[in-house]
Amino acid sequence: MYLVVIAWMYVVLLMSLAEAFSSQGSLLGALVTFVLYGVLPLSIVVYILGTPARKRALAQQAQSEAPDAGGHASGAAKTGSVPAVGEEERRP
Repeated sequence: MYLVVIAWMYVVLLMSLAEAFSSQGSLLGALVTFVLYGVLPLSIVVYILGTPARKRALAQQAQSEAPDAGGHASGAAKTGSVPAVGEEERRP
């Protein structure tokens, strides 16, 4: 996928340079050509084509953060946490 992106950016860069150095062209036209033919469409295409990879990464992250088999959060209570209702905090 990235090979196509690099090749298209190369083509758009050459189009922009041709616009900039043309006798009837301008730098503003070259900039508009570069943004409207290159940066904007490619950013949309790369975002859309990257969606499956982002979904896989989120699913893998959610799977690695899953609670243990008992359905309870793993680990002990942290020290200095808020005491349960009706209990006073013990101070040494």
